[in-house]
Amino acid sequence: MQDLMQEMQVLRDKLNNAIKELDMRGIEKAKTEADYRIALAKKILEERAQGTPVTIMSDICRGDENIARLRLERDIAETLYESCLQSIYACKVEMNIVLDMMQAERRGE
Repeated sequence: MQDLMQEMQVLRDKLNNAIKELDMRGIEKAKTEADYRIALAKKILEERAQGTPVTIMSDICRGDENIARLRLERDIAETLYESCLQSIYACKVEMNIVLDMMQAERRGE
């Protein structure tokens, strides 16, 4: 029983750390999204001022090296956020398994 309690404490610590990391990842995700959208909007305005046809404007703007880099950074930040979220879910499942084991041990199973 003692080893299960220790394992539960390790999982609690892991969960708390993952939640703190999720907070940081969420902020980074939001910042990269804002940077991307602002740069894209500016590029669209530049292209409109130059008279670029609307039908190809989206492709031209998104193909810009700076815009593409910002989109990549946004996508990476989103992936890291989702990865951290999945880590939290997995930790909760592990905690439930350990809790079930502890309850079974208390019942003498």
